[in-house]
Amino acid sequence: MSRAKSVAPNKATAEQAVLFDQLRHIAKGLGDTFAPFCEVVLHDLTDPRNAIVAIHNNLSGRKVGQPATELGLARIADPEYAQVIANYANSFADGRQAKSTSIGIKGADGAYVAALCLNVDLTLFQGLQSAIGQFVSVDAKDSPREQLNPVGADAIRAHIDQFAARRATTPRALNTEDRRSLLRELRDAGCMQVRRSSDIIAAHLGVSRATVYADAR
Repeated sequence: MSRAKSVAPNKATAEQAVLFDQLRHIAKGLGDTFAPFCEVVLHDLTDPRNAIVAIHNNLSGRKVGQPATELGLARIADPEYAQVIANYANSFADGRQAKSTSIGIKGADGAYVAALCLNVDLTLFQGLQSAIGQFVSVDAKDSPREQLNPVGADAIRAHIDQFAARRATTPRALNTEDRRSLLRELRDAGCMQVRRSSDIIAAHLGVSRATVYADAR
């Protein structure tokens, strides 16, 4: 009996070592992919006093060897705690707003052994959001109403986009048979009655008007 007790912890330790080795690679891959705006932190919940074992794109100023967060401690205390908490509001020590996602990792016994956390710095994106909002705003007061495209052009383009999406491709990547099927659909939908419909279709598909006429036969 004593021999069995001594083997089990060694096996568990070996399994955890393999797990953490894989998690280190995942953390690095995520960090490299989302650099420099996303901090990726790997926590060892089996050692809460020295929980941080890896940190990429360090935005929070924390260091390897620092203790677990409140969320980590909550998972240690309760195996039923939510395994994935996504896109929750957070903030860095200097007040910068962040969006965080925390993923708990369980061992074979169902207890939490690790957590992989992503913290996105929203500062730049909030600035871009403000700039884009200002750029796309229009002054509707006393503005003339003008339609730059023929009536129905948007509907034709939308129909083409939806047709291409159903085939997991783009309008310009449609082959000849697909274009012929598309033109049959457009004709049945009455889109070919729109003024200059052939020009609109040709421009959106990236083909000549002659090609549209040929495919429409």
